[in-house]
Amino acid sequence: MSTGSRPEVHASFRFTVEFNGAAQGYFTECTLPTLEVEVEEQKEGGYNTGTHLLPGRVKRGTVTLKHGLTSSSELLRWYMKVLEGKSDVKVDRKKVSIILHDCLGKPVMRWDFENAFPIKWSGPALDSSASRIAIETLELAFQWVMVS
Repeated sequence: MSTGSRPEVHASFRFTVEFNGAAQGYFTECTLPTLEVEVEEQKEGGYNTGTHLLPGRVKRGTVTLKHGLTSSSELLRWYMKVLEGKSDVKVDRKKVSIILHDCLGKPVMRWDFENAFPIKWSGPALDSSASRIAIETLELAFQWVMVS
């Protein structure tokens, strides 16, 4: 029987996105990446009942950000610099932080994606028969992630 308090669960809609420490826009959705460790099999002579499983390289997914299209095209310009090969690695790679907040607005968890850069941009689906917000999507690759 556990005598400690139960861990608190937090709503997924209370989050902010920062680029190099500054809050950016209103994002409607953020999909965090999958991190997966490849498993390497090591055979050993005389050990015939199986193989040794060893951790290998880490495969990183991507961060996907979605937000309502505004008159600012900063995210698209950032992507276009990378697309056209005009990106400066030291300047155009950013620290992208996703911060999850509790019901009082206090940060409870933070993911910092270091050296992130855009690899895919998707424009909104425009449909004159629908009354929904125009959403643009930006997909980011990153070098490493820190969680706090």
